[in-house]
Amino acid sequence: MHPEVVQDNPGRCPKCGMALVLKDPSFAPVKMAEDKGLGVLTWKSYLPLIVIILLIIIVSTVVSLNQFSVFNFISYFMIGFFLVFAGFKLIDLKGFAQGYYTYDLFAQRFFPYGYVYPFIELGFGLLMLYGIITPLLLWIEVIVMTFSGIGVAIKLAKHEKFQCVCLGTVLKVPLSTITLIEDFGMAILALILIFR
Repeated sequence: MHPEVVQDNPGRCPKCGMALVLKDPSFAPVKMAEDKGLGVLTWKSYLPLIVIILLIIIVSTVVSLNQFSVFNFISYFMIGFFLVFAGFKLIDLKGFAQGYYTYDLFAQRFFPYGYVYPFIELGFGLLMLYGIITPLLLWIEVIVMTFSGIGVAIKLAKHEKFQCVCLGTVLKVPLSTITLIEDFGMAILALILIFR
């Protein structure tokens, strides 16, 4: 993805986290357009995320209208969040794992966790959809989302610019305080359900 990144030993690309591959001297690469990364960040950079969150809010509201309560709304919102965000990650599982490695503390120490994480989110969503909203499940969600948020917070504190892979690699969204709000926000919603 970033042919300008070259080193004399195995490793990962510092720009996107993908594993570097051995250069074949007989291979003549096709000239690729210059990768400008995320470009200049404006509110439009966050538009995919805004649309997805608004849709989840609308669906959560409509589904909980029959017996509206804060508990029902939060539950449906979390279900939608986990299922939709897991789905985007699963579209390009390898790309997600490589991108997640660049900022998640656990994935940096155990790379396969990047392959497992989307299935954890999917499991959270499916269990909650089935009606299993137990304190144990909610505490696990608090721990997973908080730990993920800590990795984001560290990157932001260092002022490093990375692509957030919360929506997989299909949609390019900048890693920012929005990502931090997502991770810690989901942990807070789980805590609200625990202590309701």
